[in-house]
Order: sequence, then C-alpha cells, then structure tokens
Amino acid sequence: MNISIEFLRLPMQFHKIGYFCRKESDQMKKIILISAALLVMTACKKVEDVKVDEVKTETQGDTLTGKDTVAVHDVTPASEIAEAKITETPAKAPNVEPAQVLQTTGKPAVPGKTDLTGYTLFGSKFIVKNVLTPDAMLAKYKSLKQGDTAVVQFKSKVKEVCKKKGCWMSLLLPNGKESFMRFKDYGFFVPKNADGSDAIAHGKAYLDVVSVAQLQHYAKDGGKSQAEIDQIKEPKITYAFEADGVFIK
Repeated sequence: MNISIEFLRLPMQFHKIGYFCRKESDQMKKIILISAALLVMTACKKVEDVKVDEVKTETQGDTLTGKDTVAVHDVTPASEIAEAKITETPAKAPNVEPAQVLQTTGKPAVPGKTDLTGYTLFGSKFIVKNVLTPDAMLAKYKSLKQGDTAVVQFKSKVKEVCKKKGCWMSLLLPNGKESFMRFKDYGFFVPKNADGSDAIAHGKAYLDVVSVAQLQHYAKDGGKSQAEIDQIKEPKITYAFEADGVFIK
C-alpha cells in the first residue's frame, strides 16, 4: 500500500523536479546572459583602454622626454649670424667726386670736361679732350723742327679772320705770337666776323716758311692797307696749323 502511494507520488515529484529544473534552467540562462554581458562590457573596456594607451603612446612619442635620444645639431644664434653678415659686408665708400688731374706730359689740358655751350662746329666733328692752352701750344711749336708735325687740340682767342671768304684765321699765342690756321682741303670756312671769339681747333701743327708774295696776299685778305702790305719784304717762318675741325663761340 505504501509502495502504491509512493508510486502515485512519483509524478508529482518529477513535476516538482522538472519545475525546479526549469527554474534552475531559467536562472542559469540569466546567469549566462549576465556573464556574457559582463564579458562583452569587459572586452569593450579593454578595447577602450587599448585606444587610450595608443593615444597616450602617440602623445608621448610627440613629446621629448628625458629617456628619448635625439640627434642635436649646433645652432648659431640669430644675433651671431647678424654680426657675421655685418662683418662680411664691406663698407661702402662715401660718394666723393674724383679730383681733377692735370696731365704731366708737357701738354697741359683744360681741367675737367670742356663746356661747349654756345659753340658752333665748323668742319669735321671731334671729341674735345687734352686741349692745350696758348702757353702749351707755343711751347709745342718751339719744340718742332721744320718738317715736323704734331696732331693736337688747342684753345685760344681768334685774332684775325679772312675778310673775303673766312678761309683762314689766326689764333693768339703768348708774347705777341700767333698760330696761322688754314682749313684742310679748303673744305670749310669760318664766320668772317669771328675776331675775338673763343676757338677750339683740332688738327696738325707745324712750322711753315711763307714767301713774301703769300704774306702780302694774306695781308690783303686781312684788310691791311697798301702801305702795310708794301712793308712785307722777307719770308717768314710761321707757326702754322691745318685744322680739320673748329668749335667757335
């Protein structure tokens, strides 16, 4: 009888066991889910920690620390570079006008550039330079022998001009002397009223023996009286000049 009753209770026992098993199973599921959730959260936390570590590592890599080894090069301060540049740059010389230098070759020149304002050119153009003064021109004539020539430029006052054509003129020299000037190849003439003007001539200087007839002809062209012309009775050694160009003011 007792056995029968126990058998009858078995289904109820199994039902309870099943209930408890199901209950335990639900709890186990919850535990498993909670554990899985915890595992996922833990994994995410580790990933975040790894990222944070990477960021920190990169930041530390960008910042030098006492443990880092860095190649150090010598750097010259900017002030020293500026001083070096100042030292290397040569000082500019002050703007000073060059002193005028006179020639010392026995041919005194007109100092500096000759001002040609107001001058008119007759004959061939030439560059005005190394112009002799009347004193220097006379010294040059005295150094010449008959047959010698010297190509020069000289400046003086016009003493006299041919009054017929302007085909010759004479320039003043010191001590009452003069340079008798004709023009190359009869190629040009000068104004007949140029007496007393300043002239700069370029050409050949030489000594010339002028016959009596030629001297009388020049005297007539110069407007001399017949009495003055008749007084010319001897040839004359003259300081001659053949000009290829003349500036007259």
